[in-house]
Amino acid sequence: MKKQQRSKAKAECTSSAKHSNTWKEIDFSKCEYKVRKLQIRIAKAQKKKRYNKVRALQHLLVTSYEAKAFAVRKVTSNKGKRTVGVDHVLWDTDVGKVNAVCSLKRRGYRALPLKRVNIPKKNGKMRPLGGPTMRDRAMQTLYLMALEPVTETTADANSYGFRKFRSTADAIDALHRWLSRNCSPQWILEGDIKGCFDHISHEWLLDNVRIDKHILGKWLKSGVVFNKLLQPVVEGIPQGGIISLTLANAALDGMERILKEKNKVSYIDGRLYHPKVNCVRYADDFIVTADKRKTLEDIKHMLTGFLEKRGLMLSEEKTLITHISEGFDFLGFNVRKYNGTLIIKPSKKSQKRFTVKLHEIILAKGKALSQQELIGKLNPIIQGWGN
Repeated sequence: MKKQQRSKAKAECTSSAKHSNTWKEIDFSKCEYKVRKLQIRIAKAQKKKRYNKVRALQHLLVTSYEAKAFAVRKVTSNKGKRTVGVDHVLWDTDVGKVNAVCSLKRRGYRALPLKRVNIPKKNGKMRPLGGPTMRDRAMQTLYLMALEPVTETTADANSYGFRKFRSTADAIDALHRWLSRNCSPQWILEGDIKGCFDHISHEWLLDNVRIDKHILGKWLKSGVVFNKLLQPVVEGIPQGGIISLTLANAALDGMERILKEKNKVSYIDGRLYHPKVNCVRYADDFIVTADKRKTLEDIKHMLTGFLEKRGLMLSEEKTLITHISEGFDFLGFNVRKYNGTLIIKPSKKSQKRFTVKLHEIILAKGKALSQQELIGKLNPIIQGWGN
């Protein structure tokens, strides 16, 4: 009797469960509830280090009809829903979306190359972005649902980039707490990783990230199409993929824990010494604080070894050690102590970008606009800057 009940419960969680025949009949609130429930179980199993259970629950999630429907809904309702990949396929009809849910299967899955476009960066250089097909986006979203509970459980406490319920404001708040007191650390290491997304080791990701290795390998080796030519990829994560940011965070997680372990409170010459080492990271940009310059020089050497295992290296041009009285720029803000008082304000580069943007709207695009239309365009920008 118990075996029958177990088999019945298992069947209801898999993709063979009863589901709606039309897109509008799908109860997405119910789908989201079931996905969240499985994600909580995965996170609990990860905390207890029951890795076999984590793997089993992840398989249960990615094969469930509810998770597949939820993944298709996400990729067909975000800003990129009109962007096509190399196959020029869009899921813009209800029939296409229902068929898409049924097509999200591991067996026979083949990741298509990414469609590469270059967009300008703030420093004038170009950033390559790769656009996956709709099916690849949905598969990445599906497997991201299974990966996120693991990465969020093992993530560094002060990692704020591209994580749910975290923002740049949280990172700046952490810096304020560490640097605003009279006894706060005075030396800062401004860290920047050279070409982080372009050089992450595929082997390290496959060995250390708790995700289906077969599927992950297909995404990493899918290649890119640029100017109608297929280019192979031997290292790095293509920017533009839904799962790319989480994989990059997973590669850099552990940095803060290593720094804390190596720089604990200790006794030197019979006196208690606190190195005041703190680390805040936003994607591949990070700040490390310390009480002495020598401590930061040792940390820089330590981080070189940490990153080398992942196929990465620090940028010598952008990785600097500065005193808090000189100030530093981080996430568009300038952080500096003036006569012992910490002041955080928008950096000069951010102010210049803001004024240029206003100049373009008022003079370049707004000459023919009425007063009401011009105010309507300016208000969201000014409000965003104020926030």
